[in-house]
Amino acid sequence: MISFGAALGTRDVFLLTLDALRFDVAHAALTQGRLPNLSALIPHGFEARHTPATFTFPAHQAFFAGFFPTPIAKGIHARPLALRFPGSRSTGKDTLILDGKSLIDAFAHAGYRTICIGGTGFFNPSTQLGQVLPSLFQEAHYHRDTSVSSPIASKTQFRLASQRLRELPSSQRVFLFINAPATHPPTRIFVKGAHKESTETQAAALIDLDRQLPILLDALRARGGAVGIICSDHGTCFDDPSDDGFDGHRHAHPNVFTVPYAEVEVTI
Repeated sequence: MISFGAALGTRDVFLLTLDALRFDVAHAALTQGRLPNLSALIPHGFEARHTPATFTFPAHQAFFAGFFPTPIAKGIHARPLALRFPGSRSTGKDTLILDGKSLIDAFAHAGYRTICIGGTGFFNPSTQLGQVLPSLFQEAHYHRDTSVSSPIASKTQFRLASQRLRELPSSQRVFLFINAPATHPPTRIFVKGAHKESTETQAAALIDLDRQLPILLDALRARGGAVGIICSDHGTCFDDPSDDGFDGHRHAHPNVFTVPYAEVEVTI
């Protein structure tokens, strides 16, 4: 477990959610050597975990309350970050316990600048529902080039994050959240000639994200490094044999509930 408590106040903290990414897709791409930048950052690979929800909105509500994907093993597992409330059974000696209405609120009270760079529709401020999650942050960004329909979403998001990190004083700590939409349907836009969603098109989207990842990592290193979590909020089904006839998400198929997770440290 990364020590978020040791980093509090001295290093930036980030959360990168790879929206709708299945564990099996992430694991296969990583072990096949197709994700060199993530491989360097996560040398032991992604851990398979169970997500608290089956689609973007409730999963992020849980994350922002300190409830991240849970290890697939018996017993009670201590969380890396948590909000203080009576009766919590999933905190331990290494858990950073904060006070606030959300993790974003808690980091803001700890002096962090909170930044959201959205991708999926639940971060699109053109609707009232799309304003709910971004409104938790001191600043929130969304653009058609950061959306699910954009083949340059990862590059655009990481460049924007890099720009905002450069613009802030080095003494100003940042809590950076990026909801990466590339791995969310329609991933077929990443494979020429593809007409449907599949594990192959999702892998292609993830490979493109990995290719752009150094933009973000270099910006974090320039500010002294960071600690963070990279995970999916939920998986998705493609109506292939491993999906047992299921398609999409918002249902309890194992390919929806089983997601990749990693706690990471970006060092100078």
